[in-house]
Amino acid sequence: MTIARDVAVGDRTFHLLESGDPADETVLWLHGSGPGVTAATNWERVLADLAGDFHHLAPDMIGFGDSTHPDPAPASASAFKDLRVDTLLALLDELGAGRAHLVGNSYGGIVALALALKAPERVGRIVLMGGAGAPVPPTGELLKLITYYDDPTVEALAALLRSMVADPGALGADLDAIAASRMERIGRPEVRRSHLATFAADLPGLYTPEDLARVDHPVLVLHGRQDRLIPLAAGEYFAEHLPDARLHVLPNAGHWAMLEQPDRFAFLTGAFLAGRF
Repeated sequence: MTIARDVAVGDRTFHLLESGDPADETVLWLHGSGPGVTAATNWERVLADLAGDFHHLAPDMIGFGDSTHPDPAPASASAFKDLRVDTLLALLDELGAGRAHLVGNSYGGIVALALALKAPERVGRIVLMGGAGAPVPPTGELLKLITYYDDPTVEALAALLRSMVADPGALGADLDAIAASRMERIGRPEVRRSHLATFAADLPGLYTPEDLARVDHPVLVLHGRQDRLIPLAAGEYFAEHLPDARLHVLPNAGHWAMLEQPDRFAFLTGAFLAGRF
């Protein structure tokens, strides 16, 4: 069973989804960015599919969802990324998790790699799903996500969510439900402040081949062939430069493969985290 709770870490609070036995290996699930995003919108279905295999932690990262939004926000995207890394390590300390596997979607992939570079001994296996952080030109759809608050309407959000998947019709009303669930948060001034700061002054993390060569953890790179936000070239870049990476391209999938192909995503992720390949 997945429970939602708030966990205080120093003067900040994480809103957290948690399931499984804390005595089991821990998996830290890192959601993407985007207006109104939460851990639940990324991972709720996956946590149910993988229940019982691991101790799962899916926080709203600091500056997202119902976790603390710093005021003032960090002055640059890089500074905000570094704050998120530091506070996630503090969250693991608070919960007694000395080491964790990481699953990062999109912006969560940037944070996963930053965690592995800063504290390699705290990280086990890594899954990057549609992971950002490769030096590829930003797509038009990604730029729409970054600049969403130029036109923060439900219509713009619905269009953005449709771009996340290869076939919007396959999810039907689920996309409408996700859009509706985000609009209340999108209107909060602290959520707007954190979104703008996440992309302020510089891109939030671009990894060179030299950076990636230092990440010697086993990595599964999952990427949707029809990903319109983070193109497949990003996944190929990670697979080429991470020393122990394997690439699995998901056909007929976009940026949200965990929602479009949940059974396949859960099978591949669970098997990899369990060390079966």
